[in-house]
Amino acid sequence: YDGNNAILTLHAGAGGTEACDWCEMLYRMYMCYCQKHKYKLTELDRLDGDGAGLKSVSFKVEGQNAYGFLKAEKGVHRLVRISPFDANKRRHTSFVSLEVLPEILDNEEIKIPPEDLKVDTYRSSGAGGQHVNKTESAIRITHIPTGIIVACQNERSQVQNREQAMQMLISKLIEKREEERLAREQELKGDIKKIEWGSQIRSYVFCPYTLVKDHRTG
Repeated sequence: YDGNNAILTLHAGAGGTEACDWCEMLYRMYMCYCQKHKYKLTELDRLDGDGAGLKSVSFKVEGQNAYGFLKAEKGVHRLVRISPFDANKRRHTSFVSLEVLPEILDNEEIKIPPEDLKVDTYRSSGAGGQHVNKTESAIRITHIPTGIIVACQNERSQVQNREQAMQMLISKLIEKREEERLAREQELKGDIKKIEWGSQIRSYVFCPYTLVKDHRTG
């Protein structure tokens, strides 16, 4: 699927407001990456933090080989810095996990019976004008057999949001099937890790020195 578009989801982990702020920082980083490489970025769903930043955000990256270039970003990202939210200016460590999936437009591989889906509608919480905020155009789909949940609130139309959410669900189901296949062959390396210390794939250190280290390659 290297040539496909990519669907990315950032989740703030251990660290509270610090982690939410780090989640938003990473989101801006990937926005800059997409702008630099002429990729189109479309926000699909977001959940704002209580004090600052983002608890989670899902977005689609469209362009040639987008998934191929971004799939290695999957994992936990760690930040070490002097906290702007701490009056005592202490050093804090924050964690955010990134999920990267290929966008699957042809769903011939996955057949989902309607009875396996629970579909909820709700009002969008993001920007989008009066229509978006006053109608229940946002969609949340739960795949009952696996418990996988996807949501989309980007489009003005409920139908468009449902189509995008279904694409996200199919991508997640295909990834789950692939992981199960690899597990059966005992080739699955590194299960889904907790969003905390010891699980990170990359560290971004701003204090007491400046360093970005990839823990997979050293």
